Amino acid sequence: MAPYLFLCLFLFFLHLYASFSSSGSHSCSSLIQFKDSFSITEDAFSDCNEIAGHKSYPKTNSWKEGTDCCSWDGVTCDHLNAHVIALDLSCSWLYGNFPSNTTLFLLPHLQKLNLAYNDFSLSKIPSEFEVPSQVSHLSKLVSLDLSGWAHENTIDKHALEGLVHNLTMVRHLFLDGMGMSSVNAHVFMNLSSSLRSLSLAGCDLQGKFPKNIFDLPNLNLLNLGDNQNINLDPLEFNRSNLSVNQLSGQILRSLGNLLQLTHLDFWQNQLSGQIPRSLGNILQLTYLNLRQNQLNGQIPRSFGNFLQLTHLDLSQNQLSGQILRSLGNLLQLTHLDLGWNKLSGQIPLSILNLTQLEYMKISNNSLQGSIPNKVTAFPNLIYLYLDDNLLNGTLPSWLYTAPSLKTVYLSQNQFSGHIKEFQSKSLELIALENNKLQGPLPSSIFQLLNLAHLLLSSNNLSGVIEFRMFSNLSNLKYLDLSYNSLSLTSNTTSTVNHILPNLTDLLLSSCNLSEFPQFLKGLKSLESLDLSCNKIEGNIPQWTQEVGNDSLTYLNVSHNSLTEVEHFPWKNIEVLDLSSNLISGNLPIPFSTINFFLISNNSFNGEVSSLICNVSSLRILDLSHNNLSGTIPQCFGNLSNSLRFLNLKKNKFYRTIPPKFAKGCRLSNFNLNGNLLEGPLTPSILNCRGLEVLDLGNNKINDTFPHWLGSLPQLQVLVLKSNHMHGSLRVNSSKSSPFFSKIQIFDLSSNYFSGPLPVRYINSFKAIINLEKIGSTVSYMGVNDPGGHGFYTFSIGIVMKGQERELVKIFTMWMIIDLSNNQFEGCIPEVFGKLNLLKGLNLSHNNLNGGIPTSIGNVTSLEWLDLSSNILSGTIPNRLADLPFLSSFNVSENQLHGQIPQGKQFNTFGNDSYEGNKGLCGFPVSKGCNIIEPAPPNVLEKDGSKSNIAFGWKVVLIGYGCGMVFGMSVGYVVFQTGKPKWLVNLVENQQEKKSNQIKAKRSLKGPRMKFYQK
Repeated sequence: MAPYLFLCLFLFFLHLYASFSSSGSHSCSSLIQFKDSFSITEDAFSDCNEIAGHKSYPKTNSWKEGTDCCSWDGVTCDHLNAHVIALDLSCSWLYGNFPSNTTLFLLPHLQKLNLAYNDFSLSKIPSEFEVPSQVSHLSKLVSLDLSGWAHENTIDKHALEGLVHNLTMVRHLFLDGMGMSSVNAHVFMNLSSSLRSLSLAGCDLQGKFPKNIFDLPNLNLLNLGDNQNINLDPLEFNRSNLSVNQLSGQILRSLGNLLQLTHLDFWQNQLSGQIPRSLGNILQLTYLNLRQNQLNGQIPRSFGNFLQLTHLDLSQNQLSGQILRSLGNLLQLTHLDLGWNKLSGQIPLSILNLTQLEYMKISNNSLQGSIPNKVTAFPNLIYLYLDDNLLNGTLPSWLYTAPSLKTVYLSQNQFSGHIKEFQSKSLELIALENNKLQGPLPSSIFQLLNLAHLLLSSNNLSGVIEFRMFSNLSNLKYLDLSYNSLSLTSNTTSTVNHILPNLTDLLLSSCNLSEFPQFLKGLKSLESLDLSCNKIEGNIPQWTQEVGNDSLTYLNVSHNSLTEVEHFPWKNIEVLDLSSNLISGNLPIPFSTINFFLISNNSFNGEVSSLICNVSSLRILDLSHNNLSGTIPQCFGNLSNSLRFLNLKKNKFYRTIPPKFAKGCRLSNFNLNGNLLEGPLTPSILNCRGLEVLDLGNNKINDTFPHWLGSLPQLQVLVLKSNHMHGSLRVNSSKSSPFFSKIQIFDLSSNYFSGPLPVRYINSFKAIINLEKIGSTVSYMGVNDPGGHGFYTFSIGIVMKGQERELVKIFTMWMIIDLSNNQFEGCIPEVFGKLNLLKGLNLSHNNLNGGIPTSIGNVTSLEWLDLSSNILSGTIPNRLADLPFLSSFNVSENQLHGQIPQGKQFNTFGNDSYEGNKGLCGFPVSKGCNIIEPAPPNVLEKDGSKSNIAFGWKVVLIGYGCGMVFGMSVGYVVFQTGKPKWLVNLVENQQEKKSNQIKAKRSLKGPRMKFYQK
């Protein structure tokens, strides 16, 4: 559609110059007809304020027939003859079909046209239009901005070629958001040499961008941001061999045309490598944005040369090293964003001392009076973002005095020390959460009258805060004091109702509250309230229905001691978290607006009413760890079109799993662990193509292995442990399609599976073999809540390092296979050695035989390995000693023999890792290995000959380790006198006794005994 919008523009300009000569009055009439062809709606390009950066309003409302159009909003005329020469209708709420016979283009003297950020997506332009050769008549147009006006469509290659070729006098061309996926970036090679501004952000450009763009002699602005498929050569800007410090006032002339750039924007262009130092040669830059790329290394020192720079954004890269002191030279800077990198060290406390000459260069003004030795740091800085780095030390002193500062974002670092008194009164946002700051809140915070956002959570702040202290902050909208050592008290007088009239978000988690604060009564506009992790007891008070009755969408009162919930008065609530309280009774049914309903870890009982399925907007439903019983409502299968997470874990549900999941099912996590369900699992779960976690463990499911689950394309966690499942895992199908290609946790433990280990499945675990790229950018599996208040993580119960653990978060890089407590037989296949990312492997309590594969030594990520209680024979491969992260190792109750590998991690394993293997010798077991080695030179028989005793000198030294003196003395006695019979008998008797005890214990409990119960 978009190409025909351009063609329409060309046709009418052609018609304009061929057949029409407009007078001033006719121009006004044409504009009125254009206005009448559209409707006005505030939703037309609703993101205009954020993207365009200026006010959105209906400019055409000022257009009144019979008045002089030169006075209308958005219209500019030539004062000599009243010709319309510029039309700016950007962000004007225009909505509708762009008419093919519009009168807008009957303006012969138009030089500037801006129709950006309206909604013309309904336009229908006939496909038979072609680019006319007479388009060259558009010679007077010097500025064209069509950004975002057809953002849902793509522009035709020929239409764009015609535009670039024929607008020979255009100086400013803005086409942001126009779809150009079918256009090769090479089309811009022939841009006019008069071009000063080119903005193509978010156009989905393809191919290699022409180098000659940097040779345009007048180019001031270049914006290619948000084009991830464009190919940009490595940036190089050194047009001179001279360093900047050696250049005089003639530096600009010596550095070539490129150095005319004032605005350079390459955000999200897939740039990688280090930022070239030569970039600092573009001394005229006022705006530089390299955000959201893969740039690494340090910030070049040459950036201190950008004396005209007002906007610097290097955020969301992988930059490291310290923040340069020379950035303090950038006295014109208003916006500094270095967030989301790996910057370390302290923020410079002050800027460089400057000489008189340097100061004159920086100020670029005529100075009067004396030259100060030190210039105030960042005198014009308004926005400061250094969040999500590794910065430490105390907050710099200039932070408290910067006169223009409005936004301070230093969250997610390692800052320590006290927050000092702020002297600047301009502050509107202070974000210091997730640091190590301590001490009381400075009193000056309560005097920052413009403050709208205060985020101080997750520090070590202390002291008592009375809510009336915030009474001066009438503009405060967002307040987060959670997770400190603060104690909050409230004044119960009537005046409290008038505090913070504009507050929308109040987060007071872990603030030592013992009741619902009385000051909440006055918060009529509250949207989010977090009182979790406090000491609130009893009921939710009746008066809380006055708190944000029409506005409250998020309420978190989890981890308190609430005992009863009678009703939910908030009719627009979207997220309700009542988890980890003492609430009993029947399950309440929330309002239909609810998205997240979390009531886990309470004492709710009875059956779940099918009325809950009327809440059609549910995305997360967590009823886990209660006393709910009965059957699972069948209608849950119909909810799956909206439901992303369904957790019914640790209740008393019985009978079968819901048999029907509707097509289009959106479930990503389905957890029924710890109930009384008998199964089998319905194949309709294959309708849930986005399923990532399936946990059916600890039930009574009596079935064979559901092979068909392997076709779920996103399945990452499968837990079927502790059921009555049986049969072989052998795959009879000859299909070559991979099974479980994204699986990361595969737990079939404590069932009755038999036959050989599933080699074909293991071969298909591409995510563990590191062949399937893990696309998640977060650390834990889960979903965001709709209000952006947090990340709801998935949980799982699993045996790690021999211990049963309930993990409240599943780390995205955990790779675990647990096939223990079954009846698998045969050898351990070598294929396990291919699982490069595997962290835990448990094959214990089976009937496996043969040797331990040497290939397991290739699994360098392995942290725990349990092969106990099998029939394994042979030796322990020495290559296992090279596994750098192995911290738990168990091969007990097998038939292994030979010397235990020595050194590295194996020096940390105790005797219980090897018990029940009579043939093993060496540290840490008491049996020495039959290794004949020369004794040390000073250890000789009394007659001067060498001893032939088969007692390992090396074993004695290693065995006693830090007890070297005792170890050496025992060794010396043995070698002098021979191995005494009493010592031999004692060791053998102890080993035999322990072996018999283990055999007896195993025969009583059977082969399905869990290792962690031993």
